[in-house]
Amino acid sequence: MKHLIHTLNKAFDNRVRLGVMAVLMANESVSFNELKDALDLTDGNLASHVSALEKAGYVLVNKQFVGKKPNTTYQASAEGKTAFQDHLTALEKLLRGSA
Repeated sequence: MKHLIHTLNKAFDNRVRLGVMAVLMANESVSFNELKDALDLTDGNLASHVSALEKAGYVLVNKQFVGKKPNTTYQASAEGKTAFQDHLTALEKLLRGSA
């Protein structure tokens, strides 16, 4: 039987990715600037971590122009929501010692 530690999702090992998913789970859609401010990140740091989550299929990206300004928003995908919830469930089981 697989130990619980091996069921944790590596995509969420990084604190920034964990924070991005936590914010996206609590909100339907979040803009780039809102996410950057919520997590106190630089543009480049946020972009690289969101890109990794997007490649994993966990985040949906919507880019559009509002007037002449670019506006990027993010949402957790259905796959991302399931993966994040599974990750949290595994963490909870570890904390309770039910490994």
